[in-house]
Amino acid sequence: MFGIKMLSCALVFSLMTNPIFSAEKTKVTVVDRPNTNAVNTSYRQNRTPLLPQNFIKLPVGSVKPEGWILKLLELQKEGLNGQLGEISAWLDKENNAWLGTGTDYGWEEVPYWLKGYGNMAYILNDKKMIDETKTWLDAAIQSQRADGYFGPYVEKNGKPDLWGNMIMIWCLQSYYEYSEDERVIGLMTNYFKWQMELADELFLKDYWENSRGGDNLISIYWLYNITGDAFLLELAEKTHRNTANWRQRSTLPNWHNVNVAQSFREPASWYMLSKDSADLMATYNVHHLIRNTFGQVPGGMFGADENARMGYIDPRQGTETCGFVEQMASDEILLLMTGDPFWAEHCENVAFNSYPASMMPDMKSLRYITSPNHTISDAKNHHPGIDNRGPFLAMNPFSSRCCQHNHGQGWPYFIEHLIMATPDNGIAAAIYGACKANVKVGNGMTVDIVEETNYPFEESVKFTVHASQKVTFPLYLRIPSWTDNPSVIINGKKITADLVAGKYVRLEREWKKGDQIVLNIPMKLSQSVWHVNQDSRSIHYGPLTFSLKIKENYVKVGSVETAIGDSKWQKNADPTKWPSYEIYPASDWNYALVIDESQPLEQNFEVIRTTWPSDNHPFTVEAAPIEIRAKGKKMIGWGIDQYGLTGEIPVKESQRFETKTDDITLIPMGAARLRISAFPVFQE
Repeated sequence: MFGIKMLSCALVFSLMTNPIFSAEKTKVTVVDRPNTNAVNTSYRQNRTPLLPQNFIKLPVGSVKPEGWILKLLELQKEGLNGQLGEISAWLDKENNAWLGTGTDYGWEEVPYWLKGYGNMAYILNDKKMIDETKTWLDAAIQSQRADGYFGPYVEKNGKPDLWGNMIMIWCLQSYYEYSEDERVIGLMTNYFKWQMELADELFLKDYWENSRGGDNLISIYWLYNITGDAFLLELAEKTHRNTANWRQRSTLPNWHNVNVAQSFREPASWYMLSKDSADLMATYNVHHLIRNTFGQVPGGMFGADENARMGYIDPRQGTETCGFVEQMASDEILLLMTGDPFWAEHCENVAFNSYPASMMPDMKSLRYITSPNHTISDAKNHHPGIDNRGPFLAMNPFSSRCCQHNHGQGWPYFIEHLIMATPDNGIAAAIYGACKANVKVGNGMTVDIVEETNYPFEESVKFTVHASQKVTFPLYLRIPSWTDNPSVIINGKKITADLVAGKYVRLEREWKKGDQIVLNIPMKLSQSVWHVNQDSRSIHYGPLTFSLKIKENYVKVGSVETAIGDSKWQKNADPTKWPSYEIYPASDWNYALVIDESQPLEQNFEVIRTTWPSDNHPFTVEAAPIEIRAKGKKMIGWGIDQYGLTGEIPVKESQRFETKTDDITLIPMGAARLRISAFPVFQE
């Protein structure tokens, strides 16, 4: 199983080259992981007996996005997540149980929304948004009872339902990072004491909380690292004991796509305390198990619709938008815990190729299900072709209660992990994106590091150090596994070390104001062959996966009429301000790629770089800054099926093609809201 170095399954620091002094006395080493035996003197780390983390997340707000990532966050602020308070009845402040003004209880909706909205507010340092966030968090804090419970109290089958509180605790953790408001520590301590008193037969027994108990576990660790209260370790064991068993070798507790994307990390989280390598391996096993069974598709996810079903494995099956953002969060958490660059690359895969197309370009509406092969996006009921009954494919501000409120965490959490601290008082960039970070390094000196790039649409990432005086610290840069001949240039001089794809280069030196580091990571064409899906192919260039360029015809439809049944508008909401769209193909999509297997892949495809979009938004059909020219043949008989969905890829032996070969264009999968990204193949 790739992704782990098996040395008693410990998270180890491994020198792959002898240190080299290069480029103005820089100590250069290639490593598997940071040195977790070191102790960071500026940032909080795991207390013993917890295993040390390989990377340390900076407090929210320390990393500010730039470039296209900032553009998407600004769109999110003006879009559905930022403005949801004016249309969602779950966020209506009248008669709201979370605010203590009434009895209407949205269960997960309020904390789901705050999880993205609040972190976005801190990152943008938007006072109005921060004040709105505090309105809800102050109410949550003030709601704590004498026995320690907080928030609306709901029972299911005579047992308290703690799932909504798990999410709200995460919101409070972010708020503490931003504000250091000690009320958060008091609330969490008393609430976890209440959990300790709850009998096992009443604890985490409902379906959702039982699946997702790992979220409770991570919050327990977070608080333990601040207070050191010994009872929290006992509560951690109790939480693990009462959470669904994600350690099974060849099956899962359930096959709900969000549960899997969110909960598969629980064994690795428990490993931080158990130190049992089998727990760590279990998380890797679940990741691969679901993908081996239902994930023979591009984009990093798996075809579960809402619940994975045997026999439904074609790339026309999809993933909930909730599943995308929860998978990204899991990847980020596992990157911190393990240091494994595999998780950084997987996070990028989902973030660049799957998540953007789940929303309209203006981020004012989304669809519940998005698939790798997705050529019609209407408001009809497509069951049983997908595992949902209702209008789950249209772009609607009320595409579902869960995704409507939960989608907003995707980009803020991604931004927070672009730059991280390391145990040895350094800086790490494992996930790449334009940003500016404020970090304490070395002996506690604060520096700014600016990352400039249009990655993943270009092959170069430039870092500039801004420091008030000289300071020595290590800088870790991930070398992607897909690159050939990477290089690092420091202040115009190329370092002489041999860099290794799939590892980190560690650059330690005395840094001064204005020092520049340029990481060059040449991209190349590659392909995936999905053997269980008729040997279909996906074409990649670096971290990007490509889709057929389909002309998209957007049809505005009524948001009330096409909303999912569990939607709930505020009484004064104006649905005309929040339109829904159906998207239909206005060009042919039933193409097979023409590939001459006797020639290198580069001879079959031509990569074309186009103009960078003036609005800094690369995830649209019209503005995609990179294209691939290819050859294609239309496949006879491949069309919309009896369920109104993109037909399954025809059985390989029955495939028939038109005689004519056409020139076709591929664009990044994340820019294509209608797409074919797993292609049949016509071999020359």
